Amino acid sequence: MQIKGIGPGKATVLFACFELARRRRMEPQAQRKNVGCSQDAFEFLLPYLGDLRHEEFWILLLSRSNTVMGIKRISEGGLSATLVDPKKVFGIALQQRASGIILAHNHPSGALYPSEEDRVITRRLRSVGKELELKVLDHLIIHANAYFSFADEGILE
Repeated sequence: MQIKGIGPGKATVLFACFELARRRRMEPQAQRKNVGCSQDAFEFLLPYLGDLRHEEFWILLLSRSNTVMGIKRISEGGLSATLVDPKKVFGIALQQRASGIILAHNHPSGALYPSEEDRVITRRLRSVGKELELKVLDHLIIHANAYFSFADEGILE
């Protein structure tokens, strides 16, 4: 509505169109069977995290052969942070009988480099995963059409 000529009615129609387009982008993802690299995971997660204006944390649940079993939102936060409870992450993963997970969250600011908090939660979740014999395969930071992969950068601590 900040653009001249777009009132509440047109803004609602435009918002609905964008939401339908976002949902449409998600449909083909269900047909993807395996995640072989960070790019595959990014393409799977992008429709969920790419356009958000607030931070969210998700997990991608994988079988032993890296077949996608599901995707779950763990938390929704504010503009610059969201809380991640390891009990919730691994509770969902164990309930779904996943063999591995990929962590993912977005940075609405566009900064793709991990913060110290990102590194801390990654270390913590990896440690818990080792105890449960459930692999944390990667942690992606996603924004628009770009991502940062902890595994690709060799900092999956």
